Amino acid sequence: MKIVNYAGFRDAAQKRLPRFIFEYVDGGSYDEHTLRRNVDDFKSVILRQRVLRDVSNINTATRLFGRDMALPIALSPVGIAGFYRRRGETQAVRAAEATGIPMVLSIMSCCPVEEVRAASASPFWVQLYMIRDRGFVKDMLARIEKAGTDTLFLTVDLAINGIRYRDRIGGLAGSQSLLQRPDRLLDILSHPAWAWDVGLMGRPHTIGNMAPAMPNGAGLKQFQAWVARNFDPSVTYKDIAWLRQHWKGKLVLKGITDPGDAVRAADEGMDGIVVSNHGGRQLDGSLSSIAALPAVRDAVKGRMTIMLDGGVRSGLDVLRAMALGADGVLLGRAWAYALAARGQAGVSQMLAIMKEELEVAMALTGQSDVRALDSDLAISS
Repeated sequence: MKIVNYAGFRDAAQKRLPRFIFEYVDGGSYDEHTLRRNVDDFKSVILRQRVLRDVSNINTATRLFGRDMALPIALSPVGIAGFYRRRGETQAVRAAEATGIPMVLSIMSCCPVEEVRAASASPFWVQLYMIRDRGFVKDMLARIEKAGTDTLFLTVDLAINGIRYRDRIGGLAGSQSLLQRPDRLLDILSHPAWAWDVGLMGRPHTIGNMAPAMPNGAGLKQFQAWVARNFDPSVTYKDIAWLRQHWKGKLVLKGITDPGDAVRAADEGMDGIVVSNHGGRQLDGSLSSIAALPAVRDAVKGRMTIMLDGGVRSGLDVLRAMALGADGVLLGRAWAYALAARGQAGVSQMLAIMKEELEVAMALTGQSDVRALDSDLAISS
C-alpha cells in the first residue's frame, strides 16, 4: 500500500495493531469532541498567499531550547510505544535523529531511558509526571540527567486520568489476563505480524522507567493500579519549586491552554510551554490546541518559547501553527501510527512527508525562512 499522508499511516496502523492497542492510541476522552476539534479547527486558519517572492531557497531549520533542529518539529511523548512496534521508542529516536529533530521520550515508555539513550547518538528530551513518591521522582531525574538530557517537559494537564470510553469498552482498561479475556486472545491471534514482532520478540512488556518503583511487576496490569495510586492531584507551583531544586536543566510545562496559566508559567521562570490538551484525552469539550494558541501567544508576548501539540496532521498544519505564534510543534499520533505501520522506516517516511509539505506550504505563501515568517501570514483563526 502506497502511503502519502497521515491518513495512510493511520489506516495501516489500524490494520496491523490489535484492536485494544489501536483504540488506546486513537481514542480520546468522553465523546471525543475535543479530539475532533484539535484536527478540524486547523481548517479555520486561513493563510495569506503571496507571490513573486524568491522562494528558491527554503529554510526549515530552527533552534529551540538551545538545540539546532532541521525542522520546527519534535516527536511528542507517547506512552507505551513499545506496544506499537518491537522496542518502539528505540526505533522512533533513531528516525528522529536521522531527520535532525529531537524526540521527547515519555516517562511511560516501554523502553527505559537508558535503553533509548544506548540506541541514540545524542541526548533527547524527556517528559515527566509528578507522582506522590518524590523519592522516585528524584531518582528518575538523576537517571534523566545521566542520559544527557538538558530539557524536561513536565505534563501538567493530567491531575487525574480523563474518562476514555473506548478504553473501557475494548481498550487497555480492565483485566489484561488472556485467560480472562478470550476476546483479546482472538484479537492478538488475528494480527500475527504484531503478535510475532511485539508479542514474542518485543519483550519485556513493561513500563521500563517505572520498573524500579513497581517491585510486584511493571506490566500493563500492575501499571494501571500503580498509576491510580501514585498520580498526584495535589500538585501546584510549590511542587514545581521542589522540582527546580533537583533539576537544573530547562523546564517546559506541557498542557497549557489558558492565557492566565501561560502568564503564570512565564512569571515562574519556565523556559517554555506546550499549548496542549493532551491530544483530546483529558477534558472533553475544551478548546482545541490551535484555537487556544493565539490568546496564549498574546498573553506571553515573547517571554518564553511556545510549542503546540494536538491535531497536527501535515506540514501545512505546522505552518498554520507557526503563523499563529508557535515556535514549533510536537507530533504525537502521527509518529505513533507511522511506527505501528512501518517501524523506524515509517517514522522517517512520515517526517520526510511533513518536511515536503511544509516546504511547499512556505513557498506558496511566499515564506523562505521558518524563523522569520510574515507577521500577517494567518488571515484568521
